[in-house]
Amino acid sequence: MAKTGKTSQPTTPRRATYQDVLDAPEHVVAEIIGGALHTHSRPAPLHAYAYANLGAALVSLFGRRGGNGAAGGWLILAEPELHLEEDVLVPDLAGWRRERMPAAPKTAYFTVAPDWVCEILSPSTRALDQGAKRDIYAREGVAHLWFVDPPAQTLEVFELRDGHWSLIETADGETEVSPSPFGAAPFNLGDLWWTADPEPPQKPGVHEPGVPARQSATRG
Repeated sequence: MAKTGKTSQPTTPRRATYQDVLDAPEHVVAEIIGGALHTHSRPAPLHAYAYANLGAALVSLFGRRGGNGAAGGWLILAEPELHLEEDVLVPDLAGWRRERMPAAPKTAYFTVAPDWVCEILSPSTRALDQGAKRDIYAREGVAHLWFVDPPAQTLEVFELRDGHWSLIETADGETEVSPSPFGAAPFNLGDLWWTADPEPPQKPGVHEPGVPARQSATRG
C-alpha cells in the first residue's frame, strides 16, 4: 500500500504593522507598502542636498507668508510620515494647502493625504517610488507629484487627472522652472544639484610696463 504523506499548506506572510516601523533601527527610513515592511538607508549626499535645497526654496516662497510676491498658503515638510489606510509612507517632501491642514496633528504622523509630493530618486528606492508608492499617491488623490533625479539633474512633474498620472512638464540642468502647483514664483533647478563651483577667474598680476608678467616677481 502506498503511503500518503501530509501536504504542507503554504504559509501566509505576516503583514507588517506599525510596531515594525517603531522597532526599525534609527538610522533607516521604514515604510509599510502593501503589507510589507521596507527599510532604506538615510539619503546619500546628492539626494540630501537636493531635497534640503528644494524644501528651503519652496518654504521661503510658498510658506505661510510667501516671498518674492508668491501667494504663500502652503505647509511644506521634509520626510513626513503618512498613514494612508494600511500603508505607511515617508516621502522626501510633501505639501498641504493650509486650509486642509490648519493645525498640527496631535500624532507623530499625518492621516490627511498631501496635495503635493516630491520623491528624490536614488538607485535603492527608484523602483518603489515610481511604482507602488506612486500608485498609492494616486489612490489617495494626491494632486501633484514630482520626481527629482540628482545624478541625471532632471525634474519630472505629474498631475493626477481622472485617477491617473499625466506627465505635464520635464526640465533639466540649470533651467529656471515654475512647475505646478508652485507656478507663482520661479526658481533655478540648478540650485538642487551639488556640483563643484567654478573657480573664480584669476586677477592679472601687477607688473611694470614693458616687463613680461612672468618677470614681475619682487626684486631683490
